[in-house]
Amino acid sequence: MDEGRFSILPDALYHHLGSAAVGARGVNGRHGRDLPLQDRDTPDLAGMFGGWALRSLCRSGRMTPSRALAAAIALSLIILPSALEAQMLDTLRVDLSRVEPGQEPEGFVAWRTGEGGAARWVVVEDATASQGRAIAQMSNERTDYRFPLAVYKPFSGKNLEVRLRFKAVAGSVDEAGGIALRLNTPDDYYVVRANALEDNVRFYRVAKGRRTQIAGADTKVSAKEWHALALRAEGERFTISFDGKVLFTAADKTLAEPGKVALWTKADSITHFDAIEITPLP
Repeated sequence: MDEGRFSILPDALYHHLGSAAVGARGVNGRHGRDLPLQDRDTPDLAGMFGGWALRSLCRSGRMTPSRALAAAIALSLIILPSALEAQMLDTLRVDLSRVEPGQEPEGFVAWRTGEGGAARWVVVEDATASQGRAIAQMSNERTDYRFPLAVYKPFSGKNLEVRLRFKAVAGSVDEAGGIALRLNTPDDYYVVRANALEDNVRFYRVAKGRRTQIAGADTKVSAKEWHALALRAEGERFTISFDGKVLFTAADKTLAEPGKVALWTKADSITHFDAIEITPLP
């Protein structure tokens, strides 16, 4: 991520063990006793997993010191991956509650594929949105091959799922809203879009500015109503869901590199976006 970084060992162990982080007071043991954990200044690695317990096993003859240490290391190899995976897979949610209407959405930058003028992305009041506000593309320029993008800067990824709600408010050339991912330039990405004028959902590859349909399905897309849209990317496999149900799947391996996530519209579409969630996948 651009905006932060993971502190891999201490934070992951703390997340998994509660108060038992590196430098913390320890895990609650039997009979109310704490199992002390090793801090940065403690040379005894075995102490990280409760030196008193390991010493007891050694004194009883059931485990030699070397085996006790090996057991402690093996335990760390079990705990750390699961804790780190849980931390890495946290869902990101776009919070609009503190953004004043009329301002540009925080964390986003405007791009455009195709021709025509720049888009206008702002936060607008919408009483029907989950936080009473939505991100909206407000430019009504009618250039047909014009695809405004609001790119979310803090995150890049390859395997992920993006979920959001959108509402097609107005448009005569198009009334559409969509999700783009694996963006590295304004001319290279995958996008799923739903169109209220055509009553369909389509999945495209955009490569060097050229849009190619990969898959799609016809379904009712009502204007001026919220719809749920989701795009899941796992390697070359893509799953598209609409209003809470899987609509279709597709496969393509053209764009294999990680990239940004973006909101997408077309031409003169005035579209609101809400409840934006990004979940990294293994």
